[in-house]
Amino acid sequence: METAEILIVGAGPAGAVAAALLRRQGRQVLVIEREQFPRFSIGESLLPQSMAYLEQAGMLQAVVEAGFQFKNGAAFVRRDRYTAFDFRDKHSAGWGTTYQVQRADFDHLLAKEAMKQGAEIRFRHEVLDIELHQPGGRSRVTVKDPDGQQYQVDAGFILDASGFGRILPRLLDLETPSNFPVRGAIFTHIADGIRTADFDRNKIRVSVHPEHCNVWFWTIPFAGGRCSLGVVAETSFLDRYQGTPTERLQAIVSEEPSLKALLADATWDTPARQITGYSANVEKLWGEGYALLGNAGEFLDPVFSSGVTIAFKSASLAAAALQRQFAGEKVDWQADYGVPLRRGVDTFRAFVESWYAGGFQDIIFHERQQPEIRRMISSILAGYAWDQTNPYVKETARRLAALEAACALT
Repeated sequence: METAEILIVGAGPAGAVAAALLRRQGRQVLVIEREQFPRFSIGESLLPQSMAYLEQAGMLQAVVEAGFQFKNGAAFVRRDRYTAFDFRDKHSAGWGTTYQVQRADFDHLLAKEAMKQGAEIRFRHEVLDIELHQPGGRSRVTVKDPDGQQYQVDAGFILDASGFGRILPRLLDLETPSNFPVRGAIFTHIADGIRTADFDRNKIRVSVHPEHCNVWFWTIPFAGGRCSLGVVAETSFLDRYQGTPTERLQAIVSEEPSLKALLADATWDTPARQITGYSANVEKLWGEGYALLGNAGEFLDPVFSSGVTIAFKSASLAAAALQRQFAGEKVDWQADYGVPLRRGVDTFRAFVESWYAGGFQDIIFHERQQPEIRRMISSILAGYAWDQTNPYVKETARRLAALEAACALT
């Protein structure tokens, strides 16, 4: 039986940043990670809001010096319409630029930075079981090492940053159905071969299928002439296409003329992958002795690249609550963690729902956009979904519905 003041399940972005923040408080942190880093992961386009959390965790310099592709905004294409948001032109204060990253390298970098700050990370160790509320209010965690041997850790508090593994939601039966339709994504990395000056490598490009507004493609440029490419659609749409994942992705890409032309010289050198039914929700984001971070708690949709930002925000909120708790204060986890985290998630959720219904697309492609409203929208696209000075955060549903109606009339 080992002991850990705080045990974190998962060394991805949420786990690594949480570990660093807690080490900066002087806490003893043990991270259990099932995989060996570096390992492939999707979700490569960061949002500027995430830079503040990297800075808070003491990781900013390492990320800036890593040579990742600079990012300053997002571009959207629908048929013959093109619109782009520069995240430096936004309503909210804070970072307006960030990076587009190969997650294998990015996640490994964050994990190494957490270890430099004193966190212990055990790669290729797998959590098998968690027994909460043991004597003394602690938890007993059963772990399997790379040799198949089991051991137990007596943990004072558990942060579940296991991502789509969703360890605690499964063990505690916390999962609830997502209100989104079952969607899937087919994706790969390619040598893009893009030579046209019209393509802005400093922005993620989101292309809408010309016949289906709820089918879209991401093109995320990396440094070195490569990019991440993927399509997102309901599974009933994806199931129409036959062949390998690569062949299916190529067939769907060929249906969007501007994207087909853009990637005419691409080299498809990495087999495509597919994930299905990734949207997830839980009854609650915390309980006695534990909290859920990032995707372990809730994952919406990749369309606005919000996943890593939500992961970082959850790590920051949880670390702040734990600092007060270890100082002897009584912490209301619902008020200090659950409610504020969901507030931003719900803002993103409203925009995701509007995107797939077509209303938000009508907004961003509208010919006569008011500059101040555009800056408010740009802030949310940049990740500032918790900024209550932004009317589209403070009253998301009402403001967004009114803007959709106004665009429909003009």
